[in-house]
Amino acid sequence: MALLSQHDTPDENYELVAHLDNVKSLSLLLKSINFKEFGIFFASEKGLKVTVEDAKSIQASAFMQEEIFEPYTLLVEQVVFKINLTVLIECLNIFGSNSTALKMCYQGYGSPLRLILEDGGVITDCSIKTMEPEEMLDFTSASSNVLNKVILRSECLKEIFNELDPTTELVELLLSPDPPYFRLTTAGIAGETKVDIPKDSDMIESFQCSTLATSRYRYSHVKPSSKPLSVSTKVSIRTDEQGLLCFQYMVQVDRNISFIEYYCSPVADLEDEHER
Repeated sequence: MALLSQHDTPDENYELVAHLDNVKSLSLLLKSINFKEFGIFFASEKGLKVTVEDAKSIQASAFMQEEIFEPYTLLVEQVVFKINLTVLIECLNIFGSNSTALKMCYQGYGSPLRLILEDGGVITDCSIKTMEPEEMLDFTSASSNVLNKVILRSECLKEIFNELDPTTELVELLLSPDPPYFRLTTAGIAGETKVDIPKDSDMIESFQCSTLATSRYRYSHVKPSSKPLSVSTKVSIRTDEQGLLCFQYMVQVDRNISFIEYYCSPVADLEDEHER
């Protein structure tokens, strides 16, 4: 980290400066939401958030709290820009090592995001073009009225997802205070497949369902939600009155906890979907 400090101009020249002793955690979080090439980068006093959205139907965000960075300096209220997420991840992994230190700097509107990386005394300096961010949907406010919530161990949900038929068009999720409690249904080339998980299963850590709710989602929209399972320890599944589906993943980063959120809009009706 000392080498990085010597390599650069004073921090007061930047609106944002964030240091990491190891880029691995940031890289893994970003890879987990990299189902689209571009993402929106947010920096606030609470830390960093990177959000990816597709077709106004699915949205994923990776969060890293301010305390994970040592130090973290933000001289404005917030920083927001669009960036090529694929390029950012490639730069973070330029040394292909698990011991790469990072200094990330942003000078202000229109400036590139600068990454200064150091590994074993070797330093590289990357600049990534930033763009004007477009407006994104606020799924957070839309999901404020949670009907049902289930918490599972990530490895268990990964096993469940592996049982889903990849040839299916839709995935149906049923949550209920009564049997079958938690059911995923697919219908593909091999026919209909149902996966039931009792509420007292070892897979489930918490089961809070107030009412029977059944919603359908495009399989292509649900599939990217499996990527964060490999880096997280627990996942919370929530649905609201409109059927909006939210996965919240808990990710251990050294001594701190980070989060990934994934939102998926429901298909209103099977007939409507087939007409499309």
